[in-house]
Amino acid sequence: MSSNRLVKLNKLREMSLEEMIGRGQQELLKLTDRLLVPVTSGMSESALYRKFEKTTRNGKSQVTSSLVVEQLLKRNLQFLPGLKDRQALVGMMLSRFPDDCRAIISEADRAMIGRFNLMGFEDLDFGYPIDWHLDPVTGDRAPLVHWTRIDSVSPIGDGDLKVYWEINRTAHFVTLGQAYLLTGDDRYVEEFTRQVISWIESNPAGMGIGWAASLDVAFRAISWLWALALCADSPKLTEDIVSRVLKSLIEHGTHIQKYLSHYFSPNTHLTGEALGLFYLGVVMPELQSTGKWRRTGLQILLDQLPLQVQKDGVYFEQASYYHRYTTDFYTHLLLMIRQKGIGISETEIRQLQDKLEGLYEHLFWIRRPDGTWPLFGDDDGGRLIRLMPGAANDFSDTMAVGAAIFKRGNWKLAAGEATSNLIWLLGPDGLVEFDRLTPEKPLELSRSFESSGYVVMRDGWDRDSSFALIDCGHHGSAPGFGHAHSDALSIELAINGTTWLVDPATFVYGADFEMRDWFRSTNAHNTATVDGAGQSVTSKPFSWKSVADCRLIEFADRGDSCICSGSHDGYRRLDDPVIHQRSILLLREKSVFIVSDQFTALERHSYAVRYHFAPGCEVTASGGDTFEARNSKGDTLTIKLFVSGDILVLPRAVVEDGWVSICYGQRVKAPVAVFEVKAEGAIEVTSVMIPQDRGRKQMISGVIQ
Repeated sequence: MSSNRLVKLNKLREMSLEEMIGRGQQELLKLTDRLLVPVTSGMSESALYRKFEKTTRNGKSQVTSSLVVEQLLKRNLQFLPGLKDRQALVGMMLSRFPDDCRAIISEADRAMIGRFNLMGFEDLDFGYPIDWHLDPVTGDRAPLVHWTRIDSVSPIGDGDLKVYWEINRTAHFVTLGQAYLLTGDDRYVEEFTRQVISWIESNPAGMGIGWAASLDVAFRAISWLWALALCADSPKLTEDIVSRVLKSLIEHGTHIQKYLSHYFSPNTHLTGEALGLFYLGVVMPELQSTGKWRRTGLQILLDQLPLQVQKDGVYFEQASYYHRYTTDFYTHLLLMIRQKGIGISETEIRQLQDKLEGLYEHLFWIRRPDGTWPLFGDDDGGRLIRLMPGAANDFSDTMAVGAAIFKRGNWKLAAGEATSNLIWLLGPDGLVEFDRLTPEKPLELSRSFESSGYVVMRDGWDRDSSFALIDCGHHGSAPGFGHAHSDALSIELAINGTTWLVDPATFVYGADFEMRDWFRSTNAHNTATVDGAGQSVTSKPFSWKSVADCRLIEFADRGDSCICSGSHDGYRRLDDPVIHQRSILLLREKSVFIVSDQFTALERHSYAVRYHFAPGCEVTASGGDTFEARNSKGDTLTIKLFVSGDILVLPRAVVEDGWVSICYGQRVKAPVAVFEVKAEGAIEVTSVMIPQDRGRKQMISGVIQ
């Protein structure tokens, strides 16, 4: 039996009866839909009206096109607090955030000619009218075939599926709606209507790459509902346009309901799809099917909370970008429940609020002193809705909304200045609430997140403070570990406000398998390899052959210092098993970090400890045991290494070329400091990291003592 078949057989054996039935039902639905597409495409006007709960008089339906438009545009589109008072929203945006207004209008103007910044890809030209099946990066086109015939992992030609997915999420429809609201210029509404009808005509239900992932279908539906809400009072939004959009939204909801990712990707795919169903059910309550959509979406989101958000508040895939996604999903859920008065039990609302607070609290703690966030684990560069252009590693808009909702001054500290997201989501009252808050510095300077294994240690909460994030946690979420990286015991480091050591992030999923594997490998993280091998071994782009089990051993904050230790078993698989244990010590008075790597083995091995520096740093090696780093501002960092044990060859310090991706699809070169040593039996490698101190380097011996 081939290894491929054996893997599939083992997977089948591991499935529960419920999963086998669920997967079987979806496969049958796919086959049926594929066969029936030619005879079921499109929805007639009468079919649309039959979708509504009927009000009859003398046996005749009272549902008309005018009633459809009236119900949708006039009564149902105030689904979030920010959409209640449009005049106040516009006034406050223009007075408080004029730069954001200009940026939104600029993005909308570019969208009107088919040009976009998507993820890390800038100024992509999709032509005009927009070619929804084009990848402008490579010139490849996705085929207009039934979505079940499109492989959701393999690239089309030389391109990246993410480019197709992102343009087909139509996030820019929201931008066009924002520009209309801010300017009153109907050109933006006309462009929205042209593009939405173009999308509908170019992508019949079930046909094309825009239907290949239920999450994209859900995001697109949410984008259209936002665009309708923002353009609702424009005469250019005619009854005919609204009816055609409504028909397509019904097809969107039907598709999501059929193809929920219960077993394919029960992570942010499932919760994002559920949020899409919830949105559709809340905004279109008169439809016969949307009551079920609302209930299904709500129940999935509530059921997934304890599964996807660990007891310490960390998202279960151990990926900060998807953690941010999850925070945004549940923020929208909470706001819509409050705004529309949707009844859930006291226990459910308490759990929702508690888990959401936990998600925000973790984001608060992992913020770097420079105001950016680490991108550990996978990131895909997307957003639920994009209300304002921003960097992928800037979560401040999310933090600002959380601070206003929960009235948390410490989260305001992380958010910094008010952001325009506050107004779009919460309305003027949200901005007022944020302004009332006083930024608060916690008394704590360190935190251990026990369920996820993350440890944060600081010497203060100021812009020039020092910070370390250490990963002593599990390898993502079992059984697939799809968004995990081989980053056990990896460390992120900032000293005196300067970010030095970073996680290189993700860069790519399916378009370049070699780079996909490099960015999630042990070599691409601030940890150690043994005999050239990584802790965990990759398989396919979203799976692993073997994974390291990592755990936190010790965490103690003694005031003047803080220490944590962890270990993993990723190298037990070697012929001579090796255990890697790492301890990190922060000496707060001197802002010095000491990293101790202990390798327990019996025989000879080659060890390499890597440190990935932020882009813009220059790193040199000297003496076989020292690295000197300097950034563009003139700040310097010295790393001095010491080895104890039976060394076979003199240690070597070298600087390699590496990569850092600050946004999906974008990478820049960055230096990697590599310390190599060959030894027999147990050894210890100690890295002492010493910053410049007012122009004078601290004495190594003094620090060690």
